[in-house]
Amino acid sequence: MGEKIGMTKLWALSLVVLVLAAAPGVPAVPITLITSAVDKGAVCMDGTPPAYHMDPGSGAGKNSWIVNLEGGGWCESVTACMYRKGSRLGSSNLMERQLEFHGILSSSPAENPDFYSWNRVMIRYCDGASFAGEGYDAGSRVYFRGQRIFNAAIQHLLSIGMNSADQVLLAGGSAGGLSAILHCDQFGAFFAGRSTTVKCLADAGLFLDAVDVAGGHTLKSYFGGVVATHGAAQTLPRSCTGHLDATSCFFPQNIIGSIKTPIFLLNAAYDTWQDP
Repeated sequence: MGEKIGMTKLWALSLVVLVLAAAPGVPAVPITLITSAVDKGAVCMDGTPPAYHMDPGSGAGKNSWIVNLEGGGWCESVTACMYRKGSRLGSSNLMERQLEFHGILSSSPAENPDFYSWNRVMIRYCDGASFAGEGYDAGSRVYFRGQRIFNAAIQHLLSIGMNSADQVLLAGGSAGGLSAILHCDQFGAFFAGRSTTVKCLADAGLFLDAVDVAGGHTLKSYFGGVVATHGAAQTLPRSCTGHLDATSCFFPQNIIGSIKTPIFLLNAAYDTWQDP
């Protein structure tokens, strides 16, 4: 049941990205592979380098950055992750080489009045655990390196100018929104000792541990598979894992209270993932 739900969500999100990528009249932003990350073991599920797209800022926004973590569901078993490895959500070889930025990543003042002139970055999602995994399955040759990808990507962005930013925003939607919550304080720590204003935004990332209509905890079971398969227990916030099991700490409701970095939460009242 969990795998079926995961694959349905995965394909729905893939369709959204493909539709956006095909929209006319919007400048395409090329992909950049972080090849230096490979030596750190920060690789996609198939061992290829992590990647991002960046549209540089200008004018008043040249010293401001928004870093968006791509969403795209999860994989909760080695079998499901082997399937995912053969898609753009598991391999940078299969990712679109160009993306059109929309919403808070748009360069249009009319569409995106607050951030259009900022440095806008989309970090591609290819680990399957909201950038929280740490492991490797030798039998299937699947890498679970989400945490390393996150660290390597942020370090790379710092090296190309984000270290001198006046303000930065870590954002994400769906699985990327969950990642923004999980990594909010980690992101803030990269700017410790600097005068940079750091905030986070999670769009549709507040997944709830709630009883479903059948009286079960379907999502908790599913997330339990994600955490176990990817070895995420060792990367989740210690403020939570110090007193709760790792699966519970994959749910934002058990993390939010201890996050020190300012964070905004955006969730639709009719989000089907929150409707038990």
